[in-house]
Amino acid sequence: MTVHEPDGPEPDEPDGGTDEPDGGEDFPDALSARDRAVLALERRPWPGPGAKERAIREELGMVPVRYYQILNALLDDTRALAHDPITVNRLRRVRESRRDER
Repeated sequence: MTVHEPDGPEPDEPDGGTDEPDGGEDFPDALSARDRAVLALERRPWPGPGAKERAIREELGMVPVRYYQILNALLDDTRALAHDPITVNRLRRVRESRRDER
């Protein structure tokens, strides 16, 4: 006997059944998908110059200047800290050391 797996979400699960907040009405305090994608991109290692900027353009569809504006705002957002404390704290330290150098 074969069991047929449904191709899409169950009728009572319009979002595919994930429990991850998407920043919508159900989770007003959650990060948006764009904000989570920015943090995820920031976690990745980069092989050389230009690779990160290329990924920002291709994967997120934004210019690097806008990406860094969003990232800087996320570093002050408690929701971002709750979502990815290791990355946010690391980037806060980097930002603070650069401020101290000025």
